[in-house]
Amino acid sequence: MKVLNVMRTKLRFGRGLSRAVALGVAVVMAGVAGQGRAHEVLPTIIQLSTEGQDVRLEMRMNAEAFVAGIDLDGLKDTNTSDRSDIYDDLRALPSDEMADRIRNSWPEISQGMILSADGTDIPLSLRDIEVSEVGNVDLARPSRVILTGEMPDSTKALTLTWPDGHGTLALRHTGVEDGYAGYLDGGETSEPITLQGGQAATGLQAFVQYIPIGFDHILPKGLDHILFVLGLFFLSPTLRPLLWQISAFTLAHTVTLALGALGVVNVPGSIVEPLIAASIAFIAIENIFATGLTRWRPFVVFGFGLLHGLGFASVLQEFGLPQDQFIPALIGFNVGVELGQLTVIALAFLAVGAWFRHKTWYRPGIAIPASAVIACIGLYWAVERTFL
Repeated sequence: MKVLNVMRTKLRFGRGLSRAVALGVAVVMAGVAGQGRAHEVLPTIIQLSTEGQDVRLEMRMNAEAFVAGIDLDGLKDTNTSDRSDIYDDLRALPSDEMADRIRNSWPEISQGMILSADGTDIPLSLRDIEVSEVGNVDLARPSRVILTGEMPDSTKALTLTWPDGHGTLALRHTGVEDGYAGYLDGGETSEPITLQGGQAATGLQAFVQYIPIGFDHILPKGLDHILFVLGLFFLSPTLRPLLWQISAFTLAHTVTLALGALGVVNVPGSIVEPLIAASIAFIAIENIFATGLTRWRPFVVFGFGLLHGLGFASVLQEFGLPQDQFIPALIGFNVGVELGQLTVIALAFLAVGAWFRHKTWYRPGIAIPASAVIACIGLYWAVERTFL
C-alpha cells in the first residue's frame, strides 16, 4: 500500500509539473504572438564616396526611429521602447510629411555624427531626403538621406564617428578598389579609411564578422524561426527524428539563402512571410497528430526550409555582403544561423527534454500543449501577414 501511495504521489507530481511547464510555455509564446510582426530594428547603411575634394554620404536609415528619439543601442524591437507609440505614428505619415519631419529633426539626429579628414572635422550639409511611400505599417520603411561635404587639400584618410544611441551602422567605402567595409555601434569611431581603398576585409575576417549577424537573426530577433525550430523539437523526444529534420531544414535554407543573396531568386516578403507563418502552424499541427517521424516529414521540412532561407536572404539584403569576400561572408552568416538554431534546441532540451522526455506524460503534458500554442501563433501570424 505504501508503494502504491508513493507511485500515485509521483504520478500526481509529474502531471502537475507537466501542466506547469506547459502553462509556462504557453504564457511565453502568447507574449511572442502579441508582438505580431516584431518591429525589428534595422541597421543604418552608409555608402561613403569621394570625388576630388567632395565627399558624399548616402544613408539608408529607419528614420522614424531617429525622429522619435528612440535609443537604438542594444535595442532589438522598437515595441520595447517607451517611445514606440510615437514611432508607430510616424510610420503612417505620408512620405512628404515624413521628409519634413526628418529635415526639421536633423540637427538633433546628426549631433555627434562626425566625419573627419586626417583629424579635421568636415562640415556636412543635408542635400536630399527620400522617404518610401506608406505600405505595411508593421514593417520598417527605409529612408534615403544624402549628406555632402568638402575635404581639405591633400586629405589621406577619413574617419566617421557614429553617435551614441544610433544603433548599428554598416559603413561601406564605394567607388574604389577593395574599399573599407565595417560595422560600428553607437559611440564608436571607424578606423582611418584611406581614400585610395585597399582596405577590404580578408576572407577570414568577413567569415568571422558575419557569424554574429546570422546568430543574432535567430536569437533574439528570429521569433518565427525560433518557433519553427521548437516545432521540430517537440515532434519526438528521441534524437534521431530531430537530426533528420534539422538536416533537411539546414540543407534547404542554405540553398535558398545562397540563391537569394546572389539575386538569382527574389520572392517578395509579402509572399514569403505569410508562408513562413503557415509553415510554423503546419509543423506544430502535425506534432499533435503524429506520434513520430513520418516518411514525408523530412520532405515537408525541406520545402519549408526553402521558404525560411528566403527570409534569411532578406536580412542579408539589409546588411549587404562584401562583393570581394561574398562567399566567406555568406558562409559565416549561415554558420551563425546554425549556431542560433542549435542554441534554441539546446535550451529547449535543457528546459524540458533532459528531464521529462522519457516520461509517459511528456507528450500529452508538454509536447502537445506546446505544439498547440505554436500552431495558434503560426495561424495568427499567417492571417495577420496576409490580410492586415
